[in-house]
Amino acid sequence: MKVFVSFVRNRFTSFRCACRGIVLLLKTETHGRLHGLATLCVLLLALLCRLTGTELALVVIATALVWMAEALNTALERLADALMPEEHPLVGQAKDLAAGAVLVSVLAAVVIGLLVFGPPLCTFVYTVLTRLL
Repeated sequence: MKVFVSFVRNRFTSFRCACRGIVLLLKTETHGRLHGLATLCVLLLALLCRLTGTELALVVIATALVWMAEALNTALERLADALMPEEHPLVGQAKDLAAGAVLVSVLAAVVIGLLVFGPPLCTFVYTVLTRLL
């Protein structure tokens, strides 16, 4: 029984640390807050567009990919700054590579967003314009 309780306690501690990391990302990083706002908008749009399960899964995966890339980028930057406070070309390159990974994930999410949300939004705009004109 002690082993089980210890296992559960350790999982709870790990979960709490992970949540603290997400809160830290939202509190301290401008891009974290922008991703948070974008995530809320995308989820609201997903509800309004009544996405299929597959479409919703694609949107969730794309959103998670962006969050993961941003969190890893921030973690790498903070570690690099702690280990090498002065400018170093390799540290700069590592930061640029991590930022590039974030950019790739964001671009992929935008493409998925256009493919998923494009058709229902075009239909909506067409319907509105048809009624107005």
